Amino acid sequence: MAPRNLLYMRNNFLSGSRCWVTQFSAEILFKSVSFRFFSVKCDNADSEPLKNDELLNNLLIMGVDIDMAKKRQPGVFNRMVTNEQHLKTFLLSKGASKEVIASIISRYPRAITRTPESLSKRWDLWRNIVPSDLDIVHILERSPESFFRSSNNLNLENNIKFLYSVGLTHKCLCRLLTSAPRTFSNSLDLNKQMIELLQKVCLSLGHNDPADFVKKIIFKNPFILIQSTKRVKANIEFLQSTFNLNSEDLLALICGPGADILDLSNDYAKRNYINIKEKLLSLGSTEEEVQKFVLSYPDMLFLAGKKFNDKVDCLIEGKVHISQIIENPYVLDSSINTLKSRIKDLVDVGYNLSTSNITLLSWSKKRYAAKLRKLRG
Repeated sequence: MAPRNLLYMRNNFLSGSRCWVTQFSAEILFKSVSFRFFSVKCDNADSEPLKNDELLNNLLIMGVDIDMAKKRQPGVFNRMVTNEQHLKTFLLSKGASKEVIASIISRYPRAITRTPESLSKRWDLWRNIVPSDLDIVHILERSPESFFRSSNNLNLENNIKFLYSVGLTHKCLCRLLTSAPRTFSNSLDLNKQMIELLQKVCLSLGHNDPADFVKKIIFKNPFILIQSTKRVKANIEFLQSTFNLNSEDLLALICGPGADILDLSNDYAKRNYINIKEKLLSLGSTEEEVQKFVLSYPDMLFLAGKKFNDKVDCLIEGKVHISQIIENPYVLDSSINTLKSRIKDLVDVGYNLSTSNITLLSWSKKRYAAKLRKLRG
């Protein structure tokens, strides 16, 4: 049906009454990039302008999901110049498959507006960090926005130089680019503000090596540079005041298991902590045990109240004691369905959860299955 629609549009275009067409010189029309007529203005104000059939045809041939692309970035289809053919040729030369290229354009159609020069320059800058072309292709396959969101190559280059200058290693920059590529689309000033905040926190806590401190936090939590300084500062203050940590313990926490907590909305973190505290206290735990529980596994703060409560209730109903949960917080990583299924399996084979090790509730499927077979004899 697509070719018929295109033919209909073409005929409509040529025969529509009282329409005007912008004319291009021969020099422009023979360029490799796609110059085209993009809309036709008609007297009927209620009718939608006809879209460019050449671009649509090119994208259809490439396998692009037109409906998805139009929903994502409809303005692209009104551009006077696009470079979809060059983009396709370029990415094919870097090892991308036709299917991957179609997926990239479908999810981030603005990619076809990048000029050949800008595209090539940006690729070279990424290759200074990423080991191979295929590694970049894999990043684009996961997140096309990370590469095409910005065309400001000077900003990218300046960010790379700056992050190297504050002590980040090549390995750390590679982790940033693969995990949190939006870091490099930030303005240089934003990245500077975050680094300066982390350096100040380091010095205020008595650490005499800001570069080492910054490197440790960013390596543990590559997403921190795309957060606001206000959020990170508020979360550091929350951790210090809530758990009465001295400088040394706070340093160890935010450079280690608590690094990810700096990403959370401060209100969300506080709300979840209050819920955890209320739930555990209601089951007979002490405040000291609550703090030990959260500090031993800070990721608990990511669990919304209802989900945390449901998992704890599921374990309690399975005859697991609250003290066992506090000693083994990782069991709460498992889904409710997994917990229920495994508790039933273990009870059926006579495994006493109230007196035995409960860590197997969070084991991998393969390891758990092997243990269950052994228990069944």
